[in-house]
Amino acid sequence: MKPTASSQNKPSILDYVAIARPDHWLKNIFMLPGAGLAFFIDRETGLNSLPGLGIGIASTCLVASANYTINEYLDGKTDRHHPTKSSRPTAQGRIKLSLVLVQYFLLVISGLWLASFLNPVFGYASIFLLIMGILYNVEPIRTKDRAYIDVLSESINNPIRLVLGWAAISSIVLPPSSMLISYWMGGAYLMAIKRYAEYRMINDAERAGMYRKSFKVYDETSLFVSAFYYALTSVFFLGIFLIKYKIEFIITFPFFALLFAWYQRIALAPASTAMNPEKLYLEPKFFAYAVFLAILVTVLFFVEIPAIQYLMDHTVVKDFRIK
Repeated sequence: MKPTASSQNKPSILDYVAIARPDHWLKNIFMLPGAGLAFFIDRETGLNSLPGLGIGIASTCLVASANYTINEYLDGKTDRHHPTKSSRPTAQGRIKLSLVLVQYFLLVISGLWLASFLNPVFGYASIFLLIMGILYNVEPIRTKDRAYIDVLSESINNPIRLVLGWAAISSIVLPPSSMLISYWMGGAYLMAIKRYAEYRMINDAERAGMYRKSFKVYDETSLFVSAFYYALTSVFFLGIFLIKYKIEFIITFPFFALLFAWYQRIALAPASTAMNPEKLYLEPKFFAYAVFLAILVTVLFFVEIPAIQYLMDHTVVKDFRIK
């Protein structure tokens, strides 16, 4: 029987807060590498740029919540076929379209108003984030329902967040393209692994297809293999960026490889945390390792290791020929 507001608990303001997903704001941590990159590459940035970063994070949280609001509403019918999402307010029939639209436009206006205090690139990236939310969720395009395109269109929000973090403090137009592609493919890896963990958890191909149309095309093998492809592509372009901008970053390669492999292992667990990447703090060892890796990368920004130069730079090695 189709849930209705009368057959369920009455709607409350908390239901509308819930569909804005403030608990997903943690994903905007992906802006911080963009800001860190700007500090390293753009010498005109400094501590006086930090207020701009704060405004940028607040703006992005509001814009992202606008996307989540329409996502939750438009997914209400299909979420009823999901073991856990069926308890969401929209799936229970407690959300009104008129109030959803009011909330969406209030979040959009407030987010873009904050964005107007920063440079134009930040504003353009914010609008792009909103457009991708519409393309991903709204018919007739609704990329969410199209296998492989769903992953690639959702994960493009990752490089958008990188640009937002960058543009919040830097006047240089865009960060390096190799980093943007790596970020995109890294996001695709996370999304493909999320799909894989969800598909395994539902454990019913017919029901999975009712919940998410792209699951009518996917299976466990195709999702796992696609995630592997995205991981390889992400690491490849990350390697290009790291070696091009600072050779000391080569030290991080095995650590990044372990990060991807460990996350793949997490996805294999029953009811895996990989279904909700914003809750990775529930994997304390993995979370601590990710923090360690972030610290390692930060330290290497400021450290020079001559021995690595000797190994990698032929103009240096030629002075050490055996005579």
